[in-house]
Amino acid sequence: MSHKKLGAIVALAAATALALSACGSSSPTTQKSDTINNSTTLTVGWNQPFYSLNNNTSSGNNVTNANVVYLTSSTFNYYNKDLKLVPDTSFGTYQKTADSPLTVQETLSDKAMWSDGQPVVNADTILAYGAISGLFNTVTDPTQIAKLYDANGNLKPNAGDQVYFDASSPAWNLIKDFPTGDANGKSLTYKFSTAYADWEQSLLNPGLPAHIIGKLALGISDPTKANQAVVDAFKNHDKAALSKISNVWNSTYNFDSMPSNKDLLVSDGPYMITDLKSKQYVQLGLNPKYTGDHKPSIAQLIISFNEDGGSQLTDLQNGKVAIIEPQATADLLKNAQQSSNATVLSGNNATYEHVDLVMNNKGPFDPATYGGDATKAKDVRNAFLMLVPRQEIVTKLIVPLNPNATVRNSYNVDPGNTQYYPSTVAANGMDKAWPADVPASAKQKAAALLKQAGVKTPVNVRFLYAKSNPRRQGEYQLIKAAAQGLFNVEDNGSDSWSTLLGSGKYDASLFAWQLTSTGLSGDAANYITGGQNNFTGYSNKQIDALYKQLYGTLDVAQQFALNDKIEKILVDDAFGDTIFQFPDLTVYNKTMVQNVSVSPLSPTYFWNFWEWKLPNS
Repeated sequence: MSHKKLGAIVALAAATALALSACGSSSPTTQKSDTINNSTTLTVGWNQPFYSLNNNTSSGNNVTNANVVYLTSSTFNYYNKDLKLVPDTSFGTYQKTADSPLTVQETLSDKAMWSDGQPVVNADTILAYGAISGLFNTVTDPTQIAKLYDANGNLKPNAGDQVYFDASSPAWNLIKDFPTGDANGKSLTYKFSTAYADWEQSLLNPGLPAHIIGKLALGISDPTKANQAVVDAFKNHDKAALSKISNVWNSTYNFDSMPSNKDLLVSDGPYMITDLKSKQYVQLGLNPKYTGDHKPSIAQLIISFNEDGGSQLTDLQNGKVAIIEPQATADLLKNAQQSSNATVLSGNNATYEHVDLVMNNKGPFDPATYGGDATKAKDVRNAFLMLVPRQEIVTKLIVPLNPNATVRNSYNVDPGNTQYYPSTVAANGMDKAWPADVPASAKQKAAALLKQAGVKTPVNVRFLYAKSNPRRQGEYQLIKAAAQGLFNVEDNGSDSWSTLLGSGKYDASLFAWQLTSTGLSGDAANYITGGQNNFTGYSNKQIDALYKQLYGTLDVAQQFALNDKIEKILVDDAFGDTIFQFPDLTVYNKTMVQNVSVSPLSPTYFWNFWEWKLPNS
């Protein structure tokens, strides 16, 4: 399973529940809309404000941003609700042309255009590859990378010839040789340095427009010349130019209200941003240059932001929003089911809750706190994880929504995977290391570990979570109560929790990973040394080596066998633990919109937006 972050690897699930299986909806066929009524507007709800049009950076990596990017971008393929990878040939085609070395050719369609009238070309793909692969960064050591961020966890601008793109893809990092193809051409060929099982899930998709980046970073207004300059900067390893390009790529697309420079809104997808009010809504209008197969029938789409699930449901019942995906609670589910004009899509999905422990901030879980003694730090981590009341959390907060809910005991394998989940749980030992029901003996053992480490109790632990999320508030309170006496779990909750990840200003975090791909190799970004989603500072050479082996393993059974070894090491190192699969609650007002469907993966209910129709339209 891969997650949505850089290079289609991971996305953060911000206080949301996403559906694994949908009920009560039809299965619309994939086709473009035939007609567009330019007066049509649809408003839908989401639970966290948008704040970045570049969701490939560590700060922009969030489901709320990924939703908007999905609506305003085009890619070579996408997942449908049945987890089938579907090519979008109206945007481009791709094929594997050789197995040794693994070689892929991508050809952009002549119809692929940016909203300013410029064609989507190889330069756009090469920009994404150069930025996300990590191969062009001059700063690569994790210790030095940490120094690039200020005290608030914000990335500082690159200076001089320093190059650092705030991104990393284990897949694209395997493309060592520079891709071949003219900067302003449509056909690009690239080779992997080793066999790569999930190559089709890791295609080089264009992201931000190279001609705009070239204009903003290098001062070149001519689009053709700007494209060429961007490609030349990467191809020639021009550090001075790449430093400027990386500064624009890293931060310029972070905005939560309408930017003064409209070039930042240039889109190659069906929609483009036409209005944006901070923490209120984002308004999307049709891209006039889009002629692909995903052209929507609804001319204007508004995403309204509201973290209060009850308020979202009221808005849906009153006709203010047509679709919501609120934080699921038992009362909310009951009220939604009793609403006459609502259709409820509920179940489990591929999003899972977990607790991570920070190991590089000189806090209670960092070896540096104990003079570099890794064993003592691990004892403290184990003691804390033993006291996370996973079963109590599931029983009190999840079972009311899903009577069959159970504790999740795997980092990377979904409980719904009946073929491999049981063997993974047996191999990794998570349920034995940290029993879900926290028996009395666990507290005694935790106390013994802390005594063995020579730690004075209670140990202060700054705990980060989504402050305004009712369920996360409940989880925090249960964890705090269970650990009381041995740990003082301090309330470090914040509505800006996602931007604080990796800042070192907390010791433990509670959030969820939202999967966007079925490939297993993408999980590497969470755990490898310096991985894009590794917010804890964790590093283990065995983990790094096993993932390199997994990349080139084509046999699925062997992939899962390697994952078993990886998970066993993560448990032995007390990396953190998993808690539960998210129960989903997606609700839509059937009098306002039709053809709503939910995918288990991000972007959940947005996945088939081009099939949405207004009744009687």
